[in-house]
Amino acid sequence: MITLEINQEQLKELYLRKVEERLEELEAEVFFMNSKQLTSYLNMSWNSICTHLLYEENFPKIRLGSKWLFKRKDVQEYMEKYYDNVRNNGGDILKYKRKG
Repeated sequence: MITLEINQEQLKELYLRKVEERLEELEAEVFFMNSKQLTSYLNMSWNSICTHLLYEENFPKIRLGSKWLFKRKDVQEYMEKYYDNVRNNGGDILKYKRKG
């Protein structure tokens, strides 16, 4: 006879982790993000995004009435360049000033 013991807590943990992974995959499939999704994606407050990114000429954004929309892929590409620029100029977003 075979006896099988299942740790309910570990099973629940595994289940929740898999659900979270799938939700992240689904979020990644979104073409446009709204401002709330952008704050989550960048892990920045909306005020910080407005202050340091939104009004930069090259930051990828469009408007739909009063709503901002952001193409996920373009934001990722922009942020990779932005990250490198900030790192190469002292590493502090608050002190970073874009050149020309």
